[in-house]
Amino acid sequence: MIPILKQLDKYIAKYGLEKSLDYLNTILNSAKDDIEILLDKRILEGEIKDKSQARKSIAGNTFSLLIKYLFITLKENQLIKTNIFITSNPKKHKLISDIVTIKVDDETQKPNMDLAIYSINEKNTLNKCLILSLKISLNKYPEQICAWKLLLEIATSDNPIKEKYNISYEHKTMPLVGFATVNFYDEINNPQHRGMFKFFDIAFIGKPLNAGFINNLSDLPRFVNENL
Repeated sequence: MIPILKQLDKYIAKYGLEKSLDYLNTILNSAKDDIEILLDKRILEGEIKDKSQARKSIAGNTFSLLIKYLFITLKENQLIKTNIFITSNPKKHKLISDIVTIKVDDETQKPNMDLAIYSINEKNTLNKCLILSLKISLNKYPEQICAWKLLLEIATSDNPIKEKYNISYEHKTMPLVGFATVNFYDEINNPQHRGMFKFFDIAFIGKPLNAGFINNLSDLPRFVNENL
């Protein structure tokens, strides 16, 4: 992570902490050579056999870590409220695990989520929460979290489908459901991909793109401060 953090520091110096979120695509691309060196080393040591799959995993994990790193730095600089926090392990987080659980008869359904940003109240209990699914590319459509979001809508509204399949949700405060991408392959220009953003409460892109159908990732601090 050290070389990529040096690249990140350059963009922070040039654009500031919040705006640097809009250049995560460029920052991740700048790390390609370092990633290839790491992958070659792992192949030689017998740790991996398939560079392609490992490459996607490293890029995805780095995307998540960069957002978390910038979030913590923003908070240290008092640009995010003191009662708002972030976790990269939301399914096991004691304050979040239950509120993302939907029951379908005797089974439970939880969303695929990479990060959760949440606020706590004066009693140190959960106030509000935003769960985020992260994708470096739109090649793999995030069907699971979209299906879960629709299931949540069914579970929290009056409709015959809820009764038919015994779908229930036992919490008063629903999480906001968000999506973030760096859009490595410019799939965002395809109309068929744009429709999926309507499934989310908020969607972000880590590119300096001006588009009405998706928010810049630099808008994340404002969104969480206003909504959590």
